Amino acid sequence: MNHDTAQAIYAALRDAAPPDLLRELILMASRYAGLRVSWAMADMDGRRGLDGERTRAHNAFIDQCNILSRTMAKAGQDTSWRMEMGEERKEIGDFACHLACRIGIQAR
Repeated sequence: MNHDTAQAIYAALRDAAPPDLLRELILMASRYAGLRVSWAMADMDGRRGLDGERTRAHNAFIDQCNILSRTMAKAGQDTSWRMEMGEERKEIGDFACHLACRIGIQAR
């Protein structure tokens, strides 16, 4: 996922998503992004040790994206952001990293 797409999805969510669900999404994105960085910096043994936790965090982030999308759809809100994100795990994980980065920069 490129930066512009991630920015557009975040803007759509920031403007329309229920704040509590958006907060949970951001927390899960931050957790997954941190684990992705830890995995990238680890040696082979460290990576094996992190694999399960990283996968669980990734699955939790994807689940939260789906929960948020379903909630917004029930409220009659636009959920095209979820279609744009797609179903590719790598792309969804990239969005989590973009989101964590964006929030981190905003917090300065």
